[in-house]
Amino acid sequence: MRVYHFLNRQYGLENIRRRRLKVATINALNDPFEMIAAASPNAHVRAALLKAKDKMDRHTGLLCFSRDWHNSVQWAHYAEKHQGLCLGFDLPDALLVPVRYQPRRMTIVPGVIQPDGAVADAFMSDLIRTKSSHWRYENEVRRFVDFADCDTEGTLHFADFSDQLRLREVIVGHLSTVTRKELTDALGDLAVTVRMKKARLAFRSFRVVTQRRKDMWR
Repeated sequence: MRVYHFLNRQYGLENIRRRRLKVATINALNDPFEMIAAASPNAHVRAALLKAKDKMDRHTGLLCFSRDWHNSVQWAHYAEKHQGLCLGFDLPDALLVPVRYQPRRMTIVPGVIQPDGAVADAFMSDLIRTKSSHWRYENEVRRFVDFADCDTEGTLHFADFSDQLRLREVIVGHLSTVTRKELTDALGDLAVTVRMKKARLAFRSFRVVTQRRKDMWR
């Protein structure tokens, strides 16, 4: 599947040069309801969910992608207000977990906090993919990554570009000052296989689209 990851100018170019993406940690995600999207009046259950979240945070991270790059809100929030980049990757479908958006929190069923139970496993599988419908604009899919498989620098973890994380496109934001030469230099030998685009605002909709005029990006 072709999926997209938004970055600011600095980290976008750096990640391209170093052939990697930073892996997000569970507790550092911008949605505080991550992994606790279930409603419960029971304090013990809520505590168990937070404990499970903290445990997962210690050994597992994730790469967050969108299914497309045309949403202007995504560019505003995650690509330095349209001054950054969007990287398009091909990943095996089997590695991707689609996010499910819903207006209400999940219902907890009996048995979900029993360790190593089938009910608990199924519930956790739903929990890691559930977000509020307010986040629907992200159109997100996720790849969960074990930190043991990552490169580590201090407290940060990185996933290297590979056959399972293959860079295919780079879209430069419509307000970005990144030049064609800067991007080509950052890509190096990847420039022959990666499509480079400049974005612009659509004329008849609220979408971000491809700039076709070559003289508008040098």
